Amino acid sequence: MSLERICISILVAAGLSVGATLSAQNPYLPLWEYIPDGEPYVFEDPDKPGEYRVYIYGSHDSLKDTYCGREQVVWSAPVNNLSEWRYDGIIFRSDKDADGNALNDGGIGDVLYAPDVTAVRDSRGKTIYYLFPNVQNGERGTLIAKSSRPDGPFTVCNWDKNNPRKTVGVYGFDPAVFTDDDGRVYGYWGFEESYGAEIDPATMCTVKEGCEIIHNLIPGFKQDETFRFFEASSMRKIEDKYVLIYSRFTREGEFGLPMSNYTLAYAYSDHPLGPFTYGGTLIDGRARGVDAEGKVVPTANPYGNTHGSLCKINDKWWIFYHRQTGTDEFSRQAMVAPVTVKVEKGKNGKVIISEGEYNSEGFCTEGLNPLNKTAAGWACYLINPDGTGQKFPNFFLTGSYVKPTRLDPASFAGPFNLKQPWCPVINNTPGSVVGYKYFNFSHTYGAKHVTLKAHLRPEGNPGTITILVGGPSADRGGKAVGAISIDAAASESVIEMDTSVDAIASFKGKQPLYFLFNGKEKGKSICELHDFRFEIR
Repeated sequence: MSLERICISILVAAGLSVGATLSAQNPYLPLWEYIPDGEPYVFEDPDKPGEYRVYIYGSHDSLKDTYCGREQVVWSAPVNNLSEWRYDGIIFRSDKDADGNALNDGGIGDVLYAPDVTAVRDSRGKTIYYLFPNVQNGERGTLIAKSSRPDGPFTVCNWDKNNPRKTVGVYGFDPAVFTDDDGRVYGYWGFEESYGAEIDPATMCTVKEGCEIIHNLIPGFKQDETFRFFEASSMRKIEDKYVLIYSRFTREGEFGLPMSNYTLAYAYSDHPLGPFTYGGTLIDGRARGVDAEGKVVPTANPYGNTHGSLCKINDKWWIFYHRQTGTDEFSRQAMVAPVTVKVEKGKNGKVIISEGEYNSEGFCTEGLNPLNKTAAGWACYLINPDGTGQKFPNFFLTGSYVKPTRLDPASFAGPFNLKQPWCPVINNTPGSVVGYKYFNFSHTYGAKHVTLKAHLRPEGNPGTITILVGGPSADRGGKAVGAISIDAAASESVIEMDTSVDAIASFKGKQPLYFLFNGKEKGKSICELHDFRFEIR
């Protein structure tokens, strides 16, 4: 177990819930945690019968220089308090064969990619949880593990009887498994081309007798101009409809932007295996916006992938997905957005789901409290003044971006200890804009005097940070409420700076907040931004 996992496990064992340091914003997990490909499910709490928690099953970007990790972990939160996310530990590793021998040299486990989970009732009425990790090798391309608890641990249950290193089954890339109300089981998978089949519930990994695999369940992105399936299959049942969530490759020029697989879309059907009708976009990781001329622009990192699904929690629907941070594709963070779902019941009825907004709120749909300390890394709006570029797996950014940082176990001492890694926003060059959607400024409305206090690290390029409410610039509805000046002699260590922002007291309700950076030397960062808060004096 890594030092990071040991530290968190000790904290949890001691009753110091890691989730207690969090709130419900985006990303909704600690900024030092990287859980992409999240599949959300509401299951009964095994330790508190009758109470329910939402569990997030995903990959774990712990390898840092490539996708994912060699362990899969789970986080969960009570459905009645989505701010109390708790680390439930490592639920699975693929490091030993059926005989208990090491699978790989040095005892390292297989790399585990995007998983899924389903729950079934056995003949005694007991719930069994099945985990479907995604291992990309020939011997264990289909891997299934089961547990009596949603938080594991999970044990492999589909070893080949003749080869202790090999598993059996039909699933391929990005497996998804769905158990219907009548107990029938369906599997979905695919990369660039989609597959689906009814699964034998006795094995949970082979095609049911008399059935067959359906190839091109929906068309791939090279096969049509509408569905454009890429990867990340996930199935949900809503009322009497079956909704397939997946990563879609947009068309070149669609939405006014270049082609991208950074979106989640959905299709729906009256049957688990189709035929399907295309529904639309659920979330766009590029955070589409418009510039001063009305041109569509990405307002977040325009490159990367995404994977996720829908979940209904307390009568409210959410789309779970992930975002990219840093300058490569290997530090992805868990995100969420509310959506509305409307179903026309009956044969050929429509499923209409709104597109979620990429924002900083997360579950905090009433808006963030400006009087609380805000981590810079919760930014949802990042404008690079001279554009961006990509050469897989790297991003080339000319302005602000969220820096991935990892947990330092020795410094874990409560929320917003500056020794903790809170993912600062860095490379704040002249012309960069960093934004947060949304703050609820009813908390400061009518105050006589308001101060903004920010922790930042100057970098030798004198300049100003203009604070705007309502828009990222004056010509786009922004009202400047104050500014922080940074001179050339400022210490290049993390310091606290403040400025009067009394004008902010005139705003009420939810409003976006922006920081506009201007400096003397073009292309050179003015400062790192670590965190900030507003204070009524």
